[in-house]
Amino acid sequence: MVSEVNLRTLLEATLFGAGRSLSVDELAESMQTTPGEIVTSLESLQHTMKRRPGGALQLTDVSGRWVMEVKPKLANHIPSSFRTEIPQRLLAAAALIAYHQPMAQSQLVDMIGQRAYEHVRDLAHLGLIDRRRDGLSRRLTTTRRFAEMFGCPYAESKKVRKWFREHASNMGMDGAELAASLGDGDDDIQDAPEVPVTEGWDESSAEIIVEDEEE
Repeated sequence: MVSEVNLRTLLEATLFGAGRSLSVDELAESMQTTPGEIVTSLESLQHTMKRRPGGALQLTDVSGRWVMEVKPKLANHIPSSFRTEIPQRLLAAAALIAYHQPMAQSQLVDMIGQRAYEHVRDLAHLGLIDRRRDGLSRRLTTTRRFAEMFGCPYAESKKVRKWFREHASNMGMDGAELAASLGDGDDDIQDAPEVPVTEGWDESSAEIIVEDEEE
């Protein structure tokens, strides 16, 4: 059994390296311990990090998922040359997901074609979106890291969606027009009806898809 001290250290390293939020169950399974031990260690680590003088990072619980992030008051002071950039070819897909989330992957395919599969994989690998089970399909939602990179003051997906829609509305654009304006000029975006969320689907507990197979 991993000791509490070692478990805390391992959790800190894992969350820092992942670059995205992770659930308690994911962490417990990967570290072969119980969810209760994970929660206790995460809360202890969170308390320790808050007390670190001059610390740049914080540990945050977002709807049951934990993420290591730069403290908001410091994020805007990081030199732009050292910030992770989203490749321009992915910006249209990223904007569509933010605008429509929780978005069915099949709807994104209808809107931008087969390249949607590659773009979703790349965005997930960058830690910018989560792919979650919804029956036999999958739902796409943005992560806290996504919000930070776009300068959105919120992390919760519903608030990110509202923030994106308000910005698009202020510019006189709908989601497709906003996505096209951010893209590389080669994006042919088609209107597609939204795919209703399955009754009873819960974003906070839906299983995250980590494999790369296409639907």
